[in-house]
Amino acid sequence: MADREERIEKIVSLIVSNWKRLSEDPFQVPVGISARHVHLTREHVELLFGGGYELTPYKPLSQRGQFACREQVSLLGPKGCIEKVRILGPEREHTQVEISSSDGRVLGIRPPVRTSGDIKGTPGISLRGPKGEITLQEGVIAADRHIHMTPADAKWFKVSDRDKVNVLVPGDKGGMLKQVTIRVSDAARLDFHVDTDDANAFLLVQGQWVSIRKEESI
Repeated sequence: MADREERIEKIVSLIVSNWKRLSEDPFQVPVGISARHVHLTREHVELLFGGGYELTPYKPLSQRGQFACREQVSLLGPKGCIEKVRILGPEREHTQVEISSSDGRVLGIRPPVRTSGDIKGTPGISLRGPKGEITLQEGVIAADRHIHMTPADAKWFKVSDRDKVNVLVPGDKGGMLKQVTIRVSDAARLDFHVDTDDANAFLLVQGQWVSIRKEESI
């Protein structure tokens, strides 16, 4: 009985705190910090890990159906190497490597800022796994700042898919993050994705709440 009452108390406290926060600013979104990672095709999974190999889910991600895998690879650039880079599932139609600009300096690559999946004309890189190595002719990007949301969320925030908005970050090193892309999907969960460079610059932490500000209002 005591455990049940304690759980109820925690739930009520969470509801009250969220209600207070949203009543002060109803246009807030939670932060999701995205570290360097790799998306692989079926062909490349087998080349790196062996024929018939299946990726092993490690933990779910914020977006439905996506997950971090136990498997990791090394990134081999013209100037350096980054080891133990996590693979994210499920498998994709095209292999893609998402790194920060800081990672790019280590590797000797200048990743362009792109929306995930937009890899045409991007730099290549080599990947090394336990069973093999592959060289990509393109596929390295620095992911754009973006906010995942459902159509209902988009209606609430008065935005549309591919709109650009600003995001206001509170705190000692807070400020305005601009050129944030809205990505609307029925399967989405509300989440503001930034890479580790942005997170470090603004002292952002996972799960922190920040505020959407439409560009014309700034």
